[in-house]
Amino acid sequence: MPSFPIGVVVVAFNSADVILGCVRSLLAQEGGVPAVVVVDNASTDDTVAVLRAWARETGADLREFAVNDRPARGAAGAVTLIHSGANRGFAGGVNVGLAVLAAMPEIGHFWVLNPDAFADPAACRAILRAASKTPGYALMGGRVCYAEPPHRVQIDGGRVSLWTGVSGNVNLGRPAGEAVLPRGEELDFITGASMVASRAFYDAAGPMREDYFLYYEEADWALRRGEMPLVVAEGLVVYHHAGTSIGSPTLERLASPFSFWFKYHSRMLFVRRFNPIGLPVAMAYATIKAAQLLLKGALPQAGALLRAVWGLGAPRSVRDRLSPEAQRIAFGRADR
Repeated sequence: MPSFPIGVVVVAFNSADVILGCVRSLLAQEGGVPAVVVVDNASTDDTVAVLRAWARETGADLREFAVNDRPARGAAGAVTLIHSGANRGFAGGVNVGLAVLAAMPEIGHFWVLNPDAFADPAACRAILRAASKTPGYALMGGRVCYAEPPHRVQIDGGRVSLWTGVSGNVNLGRPAGEAVLPRGEELDFITGASMVASRAFYDAAGPMREDYFLYYEEADWALRRGEMPLVVAEGLVVYHHAGTSIGSPTLERLASPFSFWFKYHSRMLFVRRFNPIGLPVAMAYATIKAAQLLLKGALPQAGALLRAVWGLGAPRSVRDRLSPEAQRIAFGRADR
């Protein structure tokens, strides 16, 4: 199959119920099929088995490698499955995939997509159209809608306060037919659920920082872009089954304690890194949030939040959701 200038990184962890929807949507793109790299972060469910069975049944080009195999080179129209060997967190998995795509000189646009998301058939066309208008872009986003309901916006780009660390989703919950896309200059970051990095940005900024493990990696990456702009691409639309693996919040559901701990740990790290004098403000603001959760009866969430903010380490219920190796990666950094 001829080369195509877009490569996609999908980091999977216990994604057996959603991974095929994501991969199929990428292989069904109009106007050209990207190279797809699935990085499996040591799933304990049938994620890998599902991909293998799909390849056998359909004749799809599935190529498997261990993380240290060389060369592990992707190809347009193929699915490269990289076994990362451990749950490396979001950024750790993304960086494995980016390294594979970066070895393909024909690829100029690296699209990071969640495994529980599926893309509109015109998404790749939208990426190339927007890139032709702003060839020097850093990161590109589009519209992310909830998969259920499919016409409700989850995020059209993000904003973040360097004082509190609080981030906000532009157009959250609005009907897609009524919400106006923001301009890139109105945003602070592009959501990691669907984010395109230019090769020029990747070469200049380097890979994502892995010490967050979950949350705030994309905001950190965006703030390292220098003068390179953010871009919002009209027609780049994906649909997201939010929070399928880590319990992120939805419009109807409170986040899990697991999600709360990592979110607030990463928030404090982010503020400490980009605006250290704002850390007391961020800690006070977060403590007020914990009090609000207590009033709602959400004791596990409040406890996880407070432990993250005040450096007390993750509660056992959070630790026990990760393998010993994943705990070493996640909490070895977090507890220092």
